[in-house]
Amino acid sequence: MSANGASAIDWNQLPCPVNVVDAQGRELQANRLWLDLGQRAESLFTDGARQLLLQALAQRHDFVLDLACRASLAPTGLTWLFVRARWDAGLAAFVCLWQDISAVKIAQRQVVEQAAQLRLVADNVPALLALYDAVERRCLFANREYARSFGFTELSILGHTLAEIIGAAANTLIEPQVERMLRERVTVTYERQLQGAAESAATRWIEVSLMPHVDADGQLLASFVLITDISERRRDELAVRESEARLGKFMHATVEGILFHQGGLITDVNPPLCALVGCSLSEAIGQGALSFVCDDERDKVTAVMSSGRELTYETAINHRDGTRIPVEFIVRNVDHQSSQSGSGLGQGQRMAIVRDIRDRLAAQARIHHLAHHDELTGLLNRAAFMAQLQQTLQDAGRAGRQMALLFIDLDNFKRVNDSLGHLEGDRVLSTVADRITDCLRSTDLVARFGGDEFVVLLRDVPTRADVMVVLMALLSVVEVPVNAHGCALSVTPSIGVALFPEHGETAQALIQHADTAMYQAKAVGRATFQFFEPVLAEQAYADLLLESQLTQALERQEFVLHFQPQVAARSGELIGVEALLRWQHPQRGLLSPDAFLAVAERHRLMLSLSEWVLRAAARQARVWHDSGAAVVPIAVNLARIQFRLDGFADIVACVLAEEGVPGEWLELELTERLLMDEIVSVPATLAALRCLGLTVAVDDFGTGYTALAHLTRLPLDKLKIARSFIARLPDDAGAAAITRAIIQMAGGLGLQVCAVGVGHTAQCKQLVDWGCDVLQGDVIGPAMPAAVFESWLMQRPGNWPAGDDESTSTSSRNRC
Repeated sequence: MSANGASAIDWNQLPCPVNVVDAQGRELQANRLWLDLGQRAESLFTDGARQLLLQALAQRHDFVLDLACRASLAPTGLTWLFVRARWDAGLAAFVCLWQDISAVKIAQRQVVEQAAQLRLVADNVPALLALYDAVERRCLFANREYARSFGFTELSILGHTLAEIIGAAANTLIEPQVERMLRERVTVTYERQLQGAAESAATRWIEVSLMPHVDADGQLLASFVLITDISERRRDELAVRESEARLGKFMHATVEGILFHQGGLITDVNPPLCALVGCSLSEAIGQGALSFVCDDERDKVTAVMSSGRELTYETAINHRDGTRIPVEFIVRNVDHQSSQSGSGLGQGQRMAIVRDIRDRLAAQARIHHLAHHDELTGLLNRAAFMAQLQQTLQDAGRAGRQMALLFIDLDNFKRVNDSLGHLEGDRVLSTVADRITDCLRSTDLVARFGGDEFVVLLRDVPTRADVMVVLMALLSVVEVPVNAHGCALSVTPSIGVALFPEHGETAQALIQHADTAMYQAKAVGRATFQFFEPVLAEQAYADLLLESQLTQALERQEFVLHFQPQVAARSGELIGVEALLRWQHPQRGLLSPDAFLAVAERHRLMLSLSEWVLRAAARQARVWHDSGAAVVPIAVNLARIQFRLDGFADIVACVLAEEGVPGEWLELELTERLLMDEIVSVPATLAALRCLGLTVAVDDFGTGYTALAHLTRLPLDKLKIARSFIARLPDDAGAAAITRAIIQMAGGLGLQVCAVGVGHTAQCKQLVDWGCDVLQGDVIGPAMPAAVFESWLMQRPGNWPAGDDESTSTSSRNRC
């Protein structure tokens, strides 16, 4: 066609975009539809598509292309154009007819994506999938696992026949199943057992489903194969059968009763249950599940059965002879239906383990009694008495009743222990406890506070005369001679009395005032009683003077710390140091805490003194850790008023931060009395301290204050056995029994145990034999100033008599 001929053609009559382009891509002519696109080739197509178009034009031959449009045109719906170009030699140009194929491309992409999704699903389902044509049984599709199972890939398996894929033997085996599927046009499911190639390979089980694929006219087109590995299910079924067999053996071997019931009727029981209720197996089966339950417990047991819940609870059953037996039911559902039952007794089968708990309840009662009572006398211990006292005071305050608190201390009782021994001393204490109890009413309370101290609460005593009657009786009966070791031994009581509410309205105030009055009784000659006198001018003045001196002592830095070593019991290795407070009094010389601590504890200056001790110990720990002299924690005793401060753990954290020491370098020691008096708040405070890294120890343990039930719930690290027990070792059997019990109990609770006041080698060896962890006392080293302590470290002997040869040689190498 000539150029003139091309010009004569009306391109606008054509129903598609048309343009005429030379070999260089220059546009010579275009119709209106092309111009409506509003773009030239260089701006219409992506860079890659335009390059492809220019390459085709340069060839000067007819061509067809799919060309991608620029992304900026996508909002208009134009993404792809199809061009059919014809070279016209006369024009020396291409006549190009254009077509929008965006919708076709989108449809193709969707088809590809759907195919990819189908393949992704098929390749990741936990099953083997394949599709075979119905005539030649050639594979049309297979997922990855199906192909791999028979040694093919997803592509290489296509076109192979079923026999070629699974083998002639297997094909012959399953042929009847295939024929049935083809003949009846139904899904056929069957199981096969496959033996591994190696002798050691486990047997596998598969489940095969053959499903026909038919068209709308019912003509069979293909068959779908679904193969699932059911080996795990088969093994589970075998495990269930084996478990049932073991359960049968267990039911006859266990000492606990086992009962199965369904629909409220007993279906099976084991011999121990028959023995527990006194019936035979034949008599039990078929009876109601509630037939052995005590009448007053049936509503509770019925509610549990109706709920279908699995739980453990206590109840009671009857023996055939009428004996009531407390038991624990451990109830479990044997099948799912029982847990779904919402009414009646359910239809599902349930199992109950019936555990005889008579021995357990007796032991719990014994433990509860020991936790609240003094083991020697059977009286209330301090913790139990204080708990009851506080509640009794509240009741009496509301009712307007007067009560009296008596603090009783036996005069010179130490001579009994020293002369006759602690066993005879314990016999005297038991006799005195019985005599005190006999003088009281059943409504009164009496407790042993420790040692030879007893406390009595007289309820509802309107006048002092009523109290005097009891006091005179106590004085007369307690001092009656006691036959001890063949001797008629007399002990006398000194009794202090505090009245409620006259002398105090709180338990602490009454105890303190009665204790003060008791010391007044001793001061006036013993074997008598004294009522508390609110005004004690002389004592108050002495306390005031000492308080003033204590305040000045803090300002003048007259307080110092002495340090006593703590060593590992077996090796003798230094593992800790206890910081002990001393007052370098300008007139009286070096004073121990006994001379001033009682006054300090009654005043707020104890807070400043306690903080000074904590800071001084932290500084010394830093010095020793930096120098390497003693890289061990330093123990500090806490005062009650200090521990009771709100945010005490925050105060400790502040001290540690300011002194630049980690919590692991310090250990805090608390008394049993402090723990019990603050039992409500103490767990949280102890937990906060331990979070700082500090070790927490109970000092002077064993004096009878701590309730064992509380001890197991407190976050503690160490128990320090009271020196009063250690001092009586190794000859005193009672002290030995208590000390050994504390060591064993601490080990069971995961606590370290330290013996304080160890005075000689025989005590060391005995404590080591019992498993004591840490030793502290003069036989190891006395309390010393820091400089003397450092010299002691350098001069320690190389041998350690408390350990064995192996531990001794180890300690000599590792001792600080």
